[in-house]
Amino acid sequence: MAAFNGLGMNMGTLSWLSRAQTRSISPENFAGEKGRGGMAVDGIAAKAARDLGRTWKISPAITVAPGECRELANISGQGAIQQIWMTPTGHWRFSILRIYWDDQTTPSVECPVGDFFACGWNKYAQISSLPVCVNPGSAFNSYWEMPFRKRCQITFTNIAEQEMTLFYQINYTLTEVPEQAAYFHAQFRRTNPLPYRQDFVILDGVRGWGQYVGTYMAWGTNNNGWWGEGEIKFFMDGDDAYPTICGTGTEDYFCGSYCFTDGEGGKGTYREFTTPYSGLPQVIRPDGTYLSQTRFGMYRWHLADPIRFQTELRVTLQALGWRSGGRYLPLQDDIASVAYWYQTLPTTPFPPLPDKDCLEVI
Repeated sequence: MAAFNGLGMNMGTLSWLSRAQTRSISPENFAGEKGRGGMAVDGIAAKAARDLGRTWKISPAITVAPGECRELANISGQGAIQQIWMTPTGHWRFSILRIYWDDQTTPSVECPVGDFFACGWNKYAQISSLPVCVNPGSAFNSYWEMPFRKRCQITFTNIAEQEMTLFYQINYTLTEVPEQAAYFHAQFRRTNPLPYRQDFVILDGVRGWGQYVGTYMAWGTNNNGWWGEGEIKFFMDGDDAYPTICGTGTEDYFCGSYCFTDGEGGKGTYREFTTPYSGLPQVIRPDGTYLSQTRFGMYRWHLADPIRFQTELRVTLQALGWRSGGRYLPLQDDIASVAYWYQTLPTTPFPPLPDKDCLEVI
């Protein structure tokens, strides 16, 4: 039996011994060095610990100034990120998470922090899934495995006009990475409003060999009525006008049915749910005054059914409702998404991230 390399484990391999080395980065050990945690003599809690001294929770968090980019991790060698926990303050769309692999200058992950953790509307929603958990009161957790062979660099940029506070911990392993392990990617997009009769593009321009593993969407409706008749399409490896994979409807792709409602045939009310592989964890309902639009957050993880591609991938989704005469209505909604996938390097440069005004949730 080949030696276990210490990357991803499951209940069947938890007892397997490994020579992998476990490390952890936090404001109490910025470099993740062995035997150097809790050594801070200055930090945001130094005043609270003034009667206790060193090792007594002096640096549990950092502050990030307006416009500042903070490096959260810079890890050399082979290994894998195994868990990220963080709880940022401020507007979650104004905190940008970027991850770079193996000294690339192009990020493989570029995403507002809330959307990356499937909470795109700047409002808490409890999520219980395998790769992403969101727990009270604003605890973001990622369990996506993220291998690297030369270096991992993680940055966090505050584009708000106010200082923000970030508690975080990044748990990782230093170990040999198998040849077949690909690199984690995540890309954010938002279109508001979607132009009439145009498909929403979740992902485009991917070049390489890999597999698509998940979608998060923050969807705000601008019409009355049902909004999820549109089909998701996966164009891969030379597909042109017609895709290889074509779904049957938006709620069907996110593993629901009949408008996500609790009544027969689409009647009743929206019913939130969160499961290991899919969920509609967030429904923000109008309040009768200024909170005028219904907004939804939903995720679909392809953990048991990754979508494999050999050279290229494009993913789109139609936005369709209903109009008179039993006809489809192409919608002009506020739609944002995060695509998650693994692929070989190099990473194709992403489209420019929307500016602050175009990111803001209002």
